[in-house]
Amino acid sequence: MRTKDITSANREAWEEAAPIHRSQNQESLIQNFSTAGHSCLDDIETTQLMALDIMGKDVAQICCNNGQELLSVKNMGAGRCVGFDGAQGFVDQAREIAKAGNIDCEFVCTDIYDIDQQYHNSFDVVTITIGVLGWMPDLEKFFSVVSALIRPGGALFIYEQHPILDMIEPAKADTPIVWELSYFNKEPYVDTSGLDYYGGDTYESKPLYSFSHTMSEVIMAGINNGLTVEHFEERPEHISMTWWNVENQACQLPMSYTLVMRKA
Repeated sequence: MRTKDITSANREAWEEAAPIHRSQNQESLIQNFSTAGHSCLDDIETTQLMALDIMGKDVAQICCNNGQELLSVKNMGAGRCVGFDGAQGFVDQAREIAKAGNIDCEFVCTDIYDIDQQYHNSFDVVTITIGVLGWMPDLEKFFSVVSALIRPGGALFIYEQHPILDMIEPAKADTPIVWELSYFNKEPYVDTSGLDYYGGDTYESKPLYSFSHTMSEVIMAGINNGLTVEHFEERPEHISMTWWNVENQACQLPMSYTLVMRKA
């Protein structure tokens, strides 16, 4: 399949999930962000953004979903904030939350590989958070798009689940680990069980295509597109909505990582 075919199929599945997510958390998000200064960010993400001196900086988020993280960044004192997402349903939710909180953020519906050139060299910081990279079939092209958004001297901040988790079959907390895939697997993982990671219910969904990228592939894709590593830390914290079976293992695996890359 071509990259465009994959991203189009995934967009349809995310559009299908948008009303499910709306029913579960939109009301509470509107209420929370109606309070001045509200943030949904955890201490790790907040600390890293503060280290990047986010106050007054222009920030973009890739695959922003319902916008709650970017709205939190804006509430930290960031300057212009723009979120990009492929699903109109989630962009609509983000705009609704922003309006309720009177928060000045722009949300753009676009295939991430097709972000308009008007946004090139426009941001001091670009953020990527949990559950983004696995939906990207072409990592090198993805990082070329991201790098183009960053101004010279600006930074890319990634806070993601660790790719080693892709090897393991996700399950409940009291379930033993079952190794499912090779760390170096390059075949797309096709799923039709839905995207209800809040409620945990499954449903017959449109097909979703996700991809395993090794840690070295992520770092090298950034380097190959003009970014240099400034910070990298593998972490034990569980930030996904799955893999509860890994969280409390005695032989602890990395479950997340933070990565900052700088554009010359």
